[in-house]
Amino acid sequence: MDLNQILFLDIETVPEVYHYDELNDSRKKLWDLKWKHTQGLNPQQQYTKAGVYAEFAKVICICIGYFNGKEFRIKSFYGDDEKKLLQEFKSTLEKHFSEYALCAHNGKEFDFPFLCRRMLINALSLPEILQIQGKKPWEIPHLDTMELWKFGDYKNYTSLQLLAEVFNIPTPKDDIDGSQVAKVYYEEKNIERIKTYCAKDVVTVARLLQKMQGHNALKDEQVVLTN
Repeated sequence: MDLNQILFLDIETVPEVYHYDELNDSRKKLWDLKWKHTQGLNPQQQYTKAGVYAEFAKVICICIGYFNGKEFRIKSFYGDDEKKLLQEFKSTLEKHFSEYALCAHNGKEFDFPFLCRRMLINALSLPEILQIQGKKPWEIPHLDTMELWKFGDYKNYTSLQLLAEVFNIPTPKDDIDGSQVAKVYYEEKNIERIKTYCAKDVVTVARLLQKMQGHNALKDEQVVLTN
């Protein structure tokens, strides 16, 4: 695919409340039911995973990146008001990127469906680019660098950090990683740090796809932050 028609993205999510004990009674019962038959950890201990479940989590940052001539431009949507940032993201997609294909690492399993679910929960209609429910895989133009790397091997999971290493791409995990995002958000209250981390992932995904297509990876001086 033409790299100039691809919108690279990454999202950061956190539990809607930081600790299990902060859940209201009905949400706590539903969380307990979800993990009722899990061996090993109890529901309270399992709550460290809450940030990856759209029913119990929220989006706090979305970074998008796209090639514009020799530049790779990055725009970020972030903050405590999830509905506001999702609406801004949606409007940007509809206004500027309706003809683009999306690309993320593990995007088909996580980023794309998570965004769809949270938009609906926030009473936002889905932009056409994210109207993927009910479609056959070959009807969806989006790219997933993890899926591309599988080459049909559905048992394989390969992290973005590992692929960055094997393709000699600067690691995006040189400050924090996904397991630390909730702590940085709730304890440090440092969403700027999370935004920077998210933007690095977007650049890494773009570089990875370039490498997979046999191109040289973009250089740091080509990356432009637009906000």
